[in-house]
Amino acid sequence: MKKFVYLASQSPRRRQLLEQIGVAYELLLPDADEDPESLEVVLPREAPLAYVQRVTQLKLDAALVRLKRRGLPAAPVLCSDTTVALGRTILGKPADAGEAMDILTRLAGQTHRVLTAVALGTARRRQQTVSVSRVTFGPMTKAQIQRYIDTGEPFGKAGAYGVQGRAAAYIAHLSGSYSGIMGLPMYETAALLRAFGLNG
Repeated sequence: MKKFVYLASQSPRRRQLLEQIGVAYELLLPDADEDPESLEVVLPREAPLAYVQRVTQLKLDAALVRLKRRGLPAAPVLCSDTTVALGRTILGKPADAGEAMDILTRLAGQTHRVLTAVALGTARRRQQTVSVSRVTFGPMTKAQIQRYIDTGEPFGKAGAYGVQGRAAAYIAHLSGSYSGIMGLPMYETAALLRAFGLNG
């Protein structure tokens, strides 16, 4: 039987990145009665690193319960969470255009961190790793930010931008993992997969 992983993520970018490195996967998406957004609530005074690690473990917990409930064939489950942090402030997914404007105004001309945690696990074993990258935005005028918001790209993305999209026009410098900023760091993910006997 061909080896595969369950990908517990609704992100098309994570699917694309797994396909890029030739990993066979099946989607393990939440049921209608699940509330995945509730797992992403930030605790008071929670540091970005602690937050992204905790949320990824919660996602894995939920996905393993889902797997058992559905009676699906056993295979490791892959979960990930990406967090944008300016200092100790976590900048999540914007709820509306006003919030997107606020987030992008704060990021303009500044360097921020993008933390992506990846967890791979079964009922008996789990491992987690974190990729930390730094992204510097050049100055952005309010009109430029508004034009970007009008594309709809900021919505559903931590920090209100996608590095692989139109925001690239404003990114002056980045260091770390480009795929990690997209949502799934390839080097770290491949190492986890190998530890579970997958992906060479």
